[in-house]
Amino acid sequence: MAEVLVPLLRRSCPAGTGGFGGSYQVNLDDEVAGGLGGVELIRAAMRRVARPLAWNVETIGWIGTRFGTMVAVRDTREVPAAHRNVVGAAMRERLSAAVAGVSGESGEAPVQRGSVALPR
Repeated sequence: MAEVLVPLLRRSCPAGTGGFGGSYQVNLDDEVAGGLGGVELIRAAMRRVARPLAWNVETIGWIGTRFGTMVAVRDTREVPAAHRNVVGAAMRERLSAAVAGVSGESGEAPVQRGSVALPR
């Protein structure tokens, strides 16, 4: 699992930010998540995967959501001034995509770079 997640976490960082501003969410079937050791073990694995990237992380995880089990990791490091504009723009784009997805707005929602739904 870790070998798969490292490049995905790297890819979640906005281009040109030196690896800052990344976040990643994994959605799994509840049964699959249980087979992988449960939410807490998956969160621990995501923290471990983020270590070589030098991320300070925040993780969340829920089982039994409408989409199954959801686990997410986010880099909480202070973004250097040189990268703040790019990271801020990427965060606004992600928020816009999330709002468009839940509000049913017409038109195409922005693509969330690096997001992947893992097969069940």
